[in-house]
Amino acid sequence: MKLLEDLRVVAVEQYGAGPFGTLQLTQLGAEVIKIENLREGGDVSRHVRRRDETLPEGDSLFYQTFNLGKRSVGLDLKTPEGKEIFHRLTATADAVFNNLRGDTQDRLGLTYDALKSVNPRVVCIHVTAYGRRGSRAAWPGYDYLMQSEAGFLSVTGEPDGPPTRMGLSIVDQAAGVQAALALVSGVHAARRTGIGCDLDVSLFSTAISHLTYLATWHLNTGHVQGREPRSSHPTLTPSQLYRTQDGWLFIMANKEKFWPLLVKALGDPPELQRPDFTTFEGRLANRHELTRLLDGFFMQKPTSYWIECFSGSLPIAPVFNIAQALSSPFAHEMGRIAPVQHGHVPLSVVAPATDINGSPIRQTRAPDYGERTDALLAELGYRENDRARLRAQGIIK
Repeated sequence: MKLLEDLRVVAVEQYGAGPFGTLQLTQLGAEVIKIENLREGGDVSRHVRRRDETLPEGDSLFYQTFNLGKRSVGLDLKTPEGKEIFHRLTATADAVFNNLRGDTQDRLGLTYDALKSVNPRVVCIHVTAYGRRGSRAAWPGYDYLMQSEAGFLSVTGEPDGPPTRMGLSIVDQAAGVQAALALVSGVHAARRTGIGCDLDVSLFSTAISHLTYLATWHLNTGHVQGREPRSSHPTLTPSQLYRTQDGWLFIMANKEKFWPLLVKALGDPPELQRPDFTTFEGRLANRHELTRLLDGFFMQKPTSYWIECFSGSLPIAPVFNIAQALSSPFAHEMGRIAPVQHGHVPLSVVAPATDINGSPIRQTRAPDYGERTDALLAELGYRENDRARLRAQGIIK
């Protein structure tokens, strides 16, 4: 079942945030036509490669990750003929999506004002670093910068450690998901009203919005949240890392009912029967001592023992590296790893987060650079000799 099979998106996109957003749409059945910059040899992510990759030049595992199932058109938008092709595509589309610097959309004609005469129902999604208005519209920007300025580095890591970013490009990915949701919402409205619009999602606004309750605490009480030891929850205890015989364990006893279950499973030791351990407030006030005591119990057995001991009764997880996470029997049981047919090498990727009717969504490989240019231009009425001329002039790939 393709939930979005009636959705066509023209995406002027590159690298991470934008492609991750349109990937969400492709996974749900939308047709995403990826416009690749002819002047730069296509999406720059095609050249983000590890040395041990075996894909041919112009392709990469990074590029495949974010562009599965899309259709690639190599096009120079800065030429009159290229713009005409773009307008013809836009006339057939529900939405035009871009992730570019905030001063670029007007110059390239990617806004609703520029495109409404071509398609009055088109929804224009703009993913930028700092927005299209304001003093930073022309600034370049990337995920780690947003994590830094939005305060993420001040709440990640140990209290006595340096500022630490998250290990994933979480702002890029969150902005992409936000943009995908905005796009679907905009198209829903446009189909009802017949009128499109501009929708803006910036990395900066995404990062600030994801401060959530930490922002609400500060704005209303003045509290400035910092780093907590052992990646602890700031108000709930025990909700943190603990040492085991062979590694680490994360426990989240985030409801009061879990504390007596934990104590009972450990054999009702008298050290944990203290009155000041019976409430969240008391345990938080004595977190350092409680950490010492629980470490002592958990270090008597390996992590696997405790996972088996608490499974289904106490919220608990092992601390895995990437290899362990991807080889986990449970991840495979749930179909989280999937093969993708690629013409050059066998590929494995993570499956989409959404299952449909209990089954994971199947994915197809990312396109070669300009792979669908001829087919799409033919669909728009360009004859073979027209396409040959445009290709010779460097307008299409």
